[in-house]
Amino acid sequence: MRCPYCGFAQDRVVDSRESKEADAIRRRRECEGCNKRFTTYERIDEIPYMVVKKDGRREKFDRQKVLSGLLHACEKRPVPAAALERIVDETEAYVVDSAERERSTSAVGELIMSRLKEIDTVAYIRFASVYRDFKDVREFKAELEELLGGRDTKKAKGPKA
Repeated sequence: MRCPYCGFAQDRVVDSRESKEADAIRRRRECEGCNKRFTTYERIDEIPYMVVKKDGRREKFDRQKVLSGLLHACEKRPVPAAALERIVDETEAYVVDSAERERSTSAVGELIMSRLKEIDTVAYIRFASVYRDFKDVREFKAELEELLGGRDTKKAKGPKA
């Protein structure tokens, strides 16, 4: 295992335990080059879960790709890493729960956007702008108006007595 900090190939396992869901083994490792610690997860390699792209291509589900997209959307936003991990876990569970072992990317994207909308609206808009591939400013404006319309509706109702 290469150290993510310095690239050194020698490390030692400090701690090893099952994940909370008992679907992976979590290992804390310490680099013998720079003495920094990092965590790795071991999972059973099964038949891959697939996502069906808009053009019909099938691609292996990649939780790291989902996390990367979320990190870009939440850049410089006050979104805790634990919330992003929760979204990725929910997304992976959604794909895994499919009887056909595949889901459409549109369904996966909608799930992610609904979770992001609850956490941070700016991150939601960033993610939606890439995911929905807005063609012009009008489409972007329509999404913002829909988002603000829902918020105005909540304000109009006022506090519950």
